[in-house]
Amino acid sequence: MLKNKKFVAYAVVIVSTLAATFAFYFWQVAYSPNLNVDGKEKFVLYVPKNSTYESVLDTLRKHKIINDEVAFGFITKRMGYRDNIRTGRYEIPPNSGNKSIISKLRNGAQDPLKLTFNNIRTKEDLIKKLGKKLDFDTNELLNKLNDPAECEKLGFTPENVMAMFLPDTYFIYWDTTVDKFIERMQDEYKKFWNEERLSKASAIGMTPVQVAVMASIVQSETNKPDEMPVVAGVYVNRIAQNMPLQADPTVKFAVGDFSIKRILTKHLSVQSPYNTYINTGLPPGPIALPERVALESVLDYKKHNYTYFCAKEDFSGYHNFAENYTEHLKNADKYQNALNQRGIK
Repeated sequence: MLKNKKFVAYAVVIVSTLAATFAFYFWQVAYSPNLNVDGKEKFVLYVPKNSTYESVLDTLRKHKIINDEVAFGFITKRMGYRDNIRTGRYEIPPNSGNKSIISKLRNGAQDPLKLTFNNIRTKEDLIKKLGKKLDFDTNELLNKLNDPAECEKLGFTPENVMAMFLPDTYFIYWDTTVDKFIERMQDEYKKFWNEERLSKASAIGMTPVQVAVMASIVQSETNKPDEMPVVAGVYVNRIAQNMPLQADPTVKFAVGDFSIKRILTKHLSVQSPYNTYINTGLPPGPIALPERVALESVLDYKKHNYTYFCAKEDFSGYHNFAENYTEHLKNADKYQNALNQRGIK
């Protein structure tokens, strides 16, 4: 009997020791730094569609992210990750433990990427800006933006659908689809065009799209936020008087050459609905993606009697404004002389 008791006691001690040892080992392999050890910054792991555990492992190996592959493999098996590969973009901070990262990967707890786009004039510019930042075919997006039926669903036409995209910084999941991306952009558009802004647009007799078109021209004429409402006021006055806008940036858009520094007679005669020298009213769509400050400048345009403006001869980026053509010609001569002196053609 005494021997049996001793045997049981020894067995308990051995089992307890083994259990404690195993528990410590499990804790160590689960929580000790094993991924991106001693890294200086986060490593971003992309898991494309149809990825396997082996392909994920190969990526981590290639970039030397795993310190102890045996420990990593043990935890992935214990946590059931190998049969639950989820696509996405995952950030792995320096000195990460196996459990936290594998849990993130298994649950598909992606880290959104920061997507910023601005200084965009055309659909093609937008496509280039997006590039390979998102995991979808940008040509599919371009096709949808050129499709009248698809644009109609969104409340736009192929000519004015770019008004829906507001330049800004967005946090978006890498594996979002084209449809989800468009849906997100439309949601942001609707958020901007709240009741207050819709009321302002209505008060000046414009739709949100018309505001965007005018704002794109204003923004292309001046990059000075304090001057934008004044420029917007000029265009409002011209439309009210049924005068052509005669906006040089629309001519560049019509010609398809944004590098033109000096608008010549041959440019002014180009046949295009975007040429505001030969057409009255607004063009059919924006000539650039207007920033929020430009949109606000149209909604809150400055009321005045100016119907002309011309770049200042000091090349400061500001403009001289005039109420009549005679005064405008004097300002234009100053600027033309300045161009000639600098040899700008």
